[in-house]
Amino acid sequence: MELYEQILLKILDHQTELSSVDSQELKERFNSECYRALQKIQEILKDDTLDDSQCFYKIEEIICVFESIGSGCGTRHDFG
Repeated sequence: MELYEQILLKILDHQTELSSVDSQELKERFNSECYRALQKIQEILKDDTLDDSQCFYKIEEIICVFESIGSGCGTRHDFG
């Protein structure tokens, strides 16, 4: 449920007129956001140009996709 809430909060944060959003529009935006994230993740995983030693970077890209939809991946992404 946490991921759902994070995505929903990000959508609402980008909404300028909260009163003008009905539940159907919110569902459509949510589904669209999820679909775009899954598409990006699939593109990253299908990239056969990287060898196994470079897979770390694929994981990094996936984490960035989650962050772009308002969800973090915990402290494991804090490599700094």
